Amino acid sequence: MSDLRAEAEVLDDKDELAAKRAEFVLDETVYLDGNSLGALPANVPGRLAEVMTHEWGKLRIRSWDESGWWTAPERIGDRIAPLVGAAPGRLVVGDSTSVNVFKALVAAVRIARGPGNSSGPSGGRDEIVVDATTFPTDGYIAESAARLTGCRLIPVAPDDVPGVLGDRTAAVLLNHADYRTGRLHDLPGLTAAVHAAGALVVWDLCHTAGALPVGLDEHGVDLAVGCTYKYLNGGPGSPAYLYVREALQPRFDSPLPGWNSHAEPFGMRPDFEAADGAPRGRVGTPDILSMLALEAALDAWDGVSIEAVRAKSLALTDFFLRCVGAYVPTGRVESLTPAAHAERGSQVALRCEGAGDVMKRLVEQGVVGDFRAPDVLRFGFTPLYVSFGDAEWAARVLARTLA
Repeated sequence: MSDLRAEAEVLDDKDELAAKRAEFVLDETVYLDGNSLGALPANVPGRLAEVMTHEWGKLRIRSWDESGWWTAPERIGDRIAPLVGAAPGRLVVGDSTSVNVFKALVAAVRIARGPGNSSGPSGGRDEIVVDATTFPTDGYIAESAARLTGCRLIPVAPDDVPGVLGDRTAAVLLNHADYRTGRLHDLPGLTAAVHAAGALVVWDLCHTAGALPVGLDEHGVDLAVGCTYKYLNGGPGSPAYLYVREALQPRFDSPLPGWNSHAEPFGMRPDFEAADGAPRGRVGTPDILSMLALEAALDAWDGVSIEAVRAKSLALTDFFLRCVGAYVPTGRVESLTPAAHAERGSQVALRCEGAGDVMKRLVEQGVVGDFRAPDVLRFGFTPLYVSFGDAEWAARVLARTLA
């Protein structure tokens, strides 16, 4: 047995989260793609069966009240809140990440242009800054939001954001972690810089929520969005969430008002009056089946601190990089993942010639990561169910594949 294999066994024996692995449906595959789709929590199928046979099958429409369907978006939002550092009443679950990015960004521009915050040469804030390295959809939506609000779009790398902020900046849309490299951006520092310019910030947490502490309330983040099917393991297409800072909620003016976000949803009034608090972020009828699957999936977080998850995430990625360095032939891969813990999310990205074909061969051998064009292998580490043994074996198979 190699020294690293023996070390993996020792680390797994000491792992305080090791018992959580049994709460997921896993097999002999080493699954390192939880940064795209989390594994199935074992309790979800039974919960969905109950929802379909009893709540939908027997109670039918009565379940909106008797089974708590109507309040699910806020209730589940409150369960996610501690994982992103938010108090109750600040998150609502529903719609996709893309829809929530649109709601948050347009609302941010509207708030920034409100009374007392509309300085600038043109008499109003007319610029939206967006992460130039963002996941494409965020960029598409930012461009559309700019057209709709009459703003100029300014794409820049996150490190360069402070240099383009000014009295014309309305809103800034940033990713907490780069989806290709896993690089973690400076949420506290960039949020403070945006606020110093009198603008609002929207953070996309898709690649960090459930993997590391975020601190939305602590750092004064204005608005945030994120998906629930990655590190939160909510299932394919599970609903996203929207966070609105408490002080901004009365001024949150959604560009997608719907009957679910009305102060009197069953009044069926022709005029719109926004609900108080987090429900302002709702739009239409919630997707109950996927929402309740997510709620059941969140049971896996019972008794887990996000700080413990972060500690294991860093230990796993450190260990995997050590194994790659020890096993993989020199010069065959290059790590794009920052060495500094403060700059690292919960994935390792390796640049590799022929990466697409390499990943296919890895999957055939039972090591599942993913590929991003043109030459990046991505390995996501979900601390609730990935072991140090998984990390060592994945590096060993990668080395064998590249030899």
